[in-house]
Amino acid sequence: MSRSLGISRSGYHAWRDRPPSLRSHADAALAEPIKAAHAGSRATCGAPRIHAELIDDGIQLGRKRIERLMKAAGIACVSRRKAARTTFRDDRIRPACDLVDRNFYADEPNQLWVADNTYVPTWAGFLYLAVVLDAFSRRIVGWAMGHNLKAQLVLDAMNMAIAQRKPCEVIQHCDQGSQYTSVAFGLRCKEAGVRPSMGSVGDAYDNAFVVRASSPPSNASCPTVASSRPRPGPEWPSSVSLRVGTIPGVVIPHSVISHQSITKGEPVNG
Repeated sequence: MSRSLGISRSGYHAWRDRPPSLRSHADAALAEPIKAAHAGSRATCGAPRIHAELIDDGIQLGRKRIERLMKAAGIACVSRRKAARTTFRDDRIRPACDLVDRNFYADEPNQLWVADNTYVPTWAGFLYLAVVLDAFSRRIVGWAMGHNLKAQLVLDAMNMAIAQRKPCEVIQHCDQGSQYTSVAFGLRCKEAGVRPSMGSVGDAYDNAFVVRASSPPSNASCPTVASSRPRPGPEWPSSVSLRVGTIPGVVIPHSVISHQSITKGEPVNG
């Protein structure tokens, strides 16, 4: 065999009897916190966010090393399901003006909010989630769940944000869905002093800012890419389990704020 491989017998025996290197021992020790961080995010965090979490815990290592160890251990992020349409525009109603123009930078809290809604599959059927996100810290300041996409869902989310933050002349940017162009939503904005803003139709850039806020619950219901036997059906048995499952989405590090948790940005009543 040595002759076939083109190596010496002594070299082969030295390789076979050589104990694991210090690097191998260190890799084996790092595998456990990487698996724990991945499991703690319900398999929604990849190498960049796991790297930020381990650095925050005092474990110094490079992102490329985490990628190598994740690949060796067969760890991968979940993939998204095929998206369903949640925005239905009412052509009879004139939308609000675009006060943001894709400039989502805010100097302080309660200056710019971004709102959107999504759907989450459960064993009991679809649940719809509406969120309101503060552009300053990427913190979710208001949210609501329901079994339909009526205007009351986005009203409940905005009412929670208003009750927690008590804003003054805040801009709330959203898409042109019929929930946001409804009369009830417009009247509530006028009553609370919220300035509605709406992006252009079918523009992914106007929605991408807030999509990450609602992605942890949606991603966690998908089977992992690396799994050869994906779990059948959605992972959320009920709305109660989904509410508990959204908690990791609050502490997951956000890439825009240097992979820090959005709970570290500023207080709820900032």
